[in-house]
Amino acid sequence: MRLAHEEGWYRIPVASVRKWLGNRWPPRWLAFYQTKVFGPEAHAINYYAVVRDIRIVSRTDLFPDTPRNHPKANRRYYQLLLGDLQPLTKPIVSRRLRRIVFIPTTFEKFEAADEINDLWDESPLEDRLWATFKRARIRAERQYLVEIEDRTYFLDFAIFCNDGKIDVETDGDAWHIGPEPAQVDRQRDNNLASRGWQVLRFNTTEIHERPVDYCVSKVVTTINRLGRLDHTTGVPVRYDPSDPLGPQQLGLFDRET
Repeated sequence: MRLAHEEGWYRIPVASVRKWLGNRWPPRWLAFYQTKVFGPEAHAINYYAVVRDIRIVSRTDLFPDTPRNHPKANRRYYQLLLGDLQPLTKPIVSRRLRRIVFIPTTFEKFEAADEINDLWDESPLEDRLWATFKRARIRAERQYLVEIEDRTYFLDFAIFCNDGKIDVETDGDAWHIGPEPAQVDRQRDNNLASRGWQVLRFNTTEIHERPVDYCVSKVVTTINRLGRLDHTTGVPVRYDPSDPLGPQQLGLFDRET
């Protein structure tokens, strides 16, 4: 962040781009998620900048004083040359402390986002279910990273409850039909279940035709069974499965039963 502000550039390891960004590279804009070290501006995106040029350089190109025997001396980086940092009039906040690597998104989503989860640009099906969750005021984390042994999983939606956690997956027809994808999904679900995740899967038809009475209803039932939502940074919510779009905020004198 300091280099972006004072010297007008930012670096990303070439290997990280290949691992995390793939065909979403190169970017036209770069926004910065600030962690807890930034004090009052922490846990939010407050600034962005246009990317004017991109170069491939070594660490010694960026930092000439790097010792030759430094383990990263020859590591290759993309050096992004930036325009002036632009402040957002309304920060894009993170509702939950989490590890964030990169979030490829569109400028349209960036301009409209209220929170970090609004930025993800994975699939129209996922966007549709996210919009339904927001209307139902179901707090979820999109593309939540879970590492199990030597495997890395990105959960479409992670929902944290007081007595458990839920992984909600959107199974698009292009990727989840057939015996081979089914086997991969089963192994993935088993790995997550071994770490305490309850997995719910919804297909294209269910999300398009029955987003509330089926998808949200199943999620709400599971939330209630797992002790309701873990609102570590919010107001406790009580859900009524018969009215999935009508969660009731607990009043001052209400008591959960």
